[in-house]
Amino acid sequence: MPTPPSIAWKGDALEILDQTLLPQSVCVLRLATLEEAFEAIQRLRVRGAPLIGITAAYGLYLGMRHLTLESEAAFFAALQTQVATLATARPTAVNLFWALESIQARLTVESKAGAVNEVHALKRRLLELAIELHEDDRQRCDAMAEHGQDVIPHGARILTHCNTGFLATGGIGTALGVIHRAHTLGKQVHVYADETRPVLQGARLTIWECAQSGIPATLICDNMAAALMREGKVDLVIVGADRITADGSAANKIGTYGVAVLARHHGIPFYVAAPISTFDLAATHGSQIPIENRDPDEVRRVFGQTLITVPDADCWNPAFDVTPPELITGMITERGIVNAPYVESIAALAK
Repeated sequence: MPTPPSIAWKGDALEILDQTLLPQSVCVLRLATLEEAFEAIQRLRVRGAPLIGITAAYGLYLGMRHLTLESEAAFFAALQTQVATLATARPTAVNLFWALESIQARLTVESKAGAVNEVHALKRRLLELAIELHEDDRQRCDAMAEHGQDVIPHGARILTHCNTGFLATGGIGTALGVIHRAHTLGKQVHVYADETRPVLQGARLTIWECAQSGIPATLICDNMAAALMREGKVDLVIVGADRITADGSAANKIGTYGVAVLARHHGIPFYVAAPISTFDLAATHGSQIPIENRDPDEVRRVFGQTLITVPDADCWNPAFDVTPPELITGMITERGIVNAPYVESIAALAK
């Protein structure tokens, strides 16, 4: 049976793969309300910065479509309330805010221009913009995959952290999308996937995606990366990002910073793959990125069930860390590869 897409608009509802159940179960959920979209984002049923943004865009339409609104002014007031609600689902992935703000801005401009100003038409346009954003991400993924081939040699052994494939985006992926394209081009790449504690996105999702695509892959515990590198089994590292600041600091799943430090020590190139929508030029330094802290039971228990420590163990559970620009070899975007000095190159990229 073909694997369902990670996200799809079907009829009058949004269908997603529930990523909390993978790889044991492939379950498609239908989301029909803003509250269901919010819960899916917050509970990691959907995850990955681009996919969070796409889900929020559809969620905005789901929240607005059945509201009884008498005027254009009432529509935009309600829209602002729905945007504010969805924006609290997760704090670190900037694509969430970018998606909501870009749709809100486009709709406002079109309304003022007289292109669309009747409430029913405004609601219909919301859905059209969500679909456009979804397709836009697919195209960005394809472009990143092409540009990324410049850094992947034949036979490359690539370490990655967390999950950055079709489960995390509206297309083939960011970092894993680059790897997937190399595989389809016959470059005979091999993936080493960190398990990515505590939620195990690498073990559960990246290895599953590689199996679905026929990409040779080996799973390692997070604390094995240093030994793997010392044995000369890693040629490069490619990871994704949830937010990149104007100076080139990149927030990604917790553990990424440690991988970057190890890569630098062992002389291994370390690349970040992310669309331009992940760049937050309003933030000038990585210290300005809000870091989400999650439920301590993600650390105390496996899948929220099996206790692996004392029940009341004190836990620190940040979902992300920030890799400073000096540890990043380059950034793979849909417009090409960005290199240091990052302040200048990122500013030029965003023009």
